Amino acid sequence: MPQALAAHGLPGANLGLADVILADLGVSSMQLDNPDRGFSHKASGPLDMRMNPTRGMPASQLIAHLSAEQLATLLDENADEPHAELIAGLLKGQFDKTDRAVGEYTTTAVDTLVRAGLAAAFPRLTQERATTSVRRTFQALRIAVNDELAALDALLRVLPHCLSPGGRVAILTFHSGEDRRVKKAFQAGYRSGVYATVADEVIRASAEERRTNPRASSAKLRWAITPA
Repeated sequence: MPQALAAHGLPGANLGLADVILADLGVSSMQLDNPDRGFSHKASGPLDMRMNPTRGMPASQLIAHLSAEQLATLLDENADEPHAELIAGLLKGQFDKTDRAVGEYTTTAVDTLVRAGLAAAFPRLTQERATTSVRRTFQALRIAVNDELAALDALLRVLPHCLSPGGRVAILTFHSGEDRRVKKAFQAGYRSGVYATVADEVIRASAEERRTNPRASSAKLRWAITPA
């Protein structure tokens, strides 16, 4: 961001600085809804999840590469999944006991595997809660595949240096891992004097917006202002 701002900055005292920065951390619905990209458990597709299919390691290879302990940590840190150890064991067990290429695994196969494992371990678990665990599993894998939290940490580090005096930043997050990082960064910046004011409360979508756009239900917005 500093290089981009410098390249497009206007002449004046605040060359290369922004008065307002809005960071929307939501991912593309068009990518999520495309079965060939492997982001969703709702339709069968390759277990890929890369935003850029030409770079990095697909989710299937990531699972094969990590240990069960590493995978459980990933599920916990990226999605707050309460059954992280169980699901990690299910995924690793399935990948390790077969001689099929990992590229043959599909999104619906993982969905079925996780649901069956949860039903066996927790007979009273509702379908709704099982679906939530599946969704969290896919979320955690997607975040890891695309190194999303590292990108957010880099953004939070450079933000104060990209804002003009009295500049404002607002960040829209969509899961707890992102929101925690933004909250802590803003609070730390306020204590150190980098920010003059930060949001006391998180801002959420209204009930009407959640009805018309269900994907806004998890959205949280926080803001901060630099000293004038």
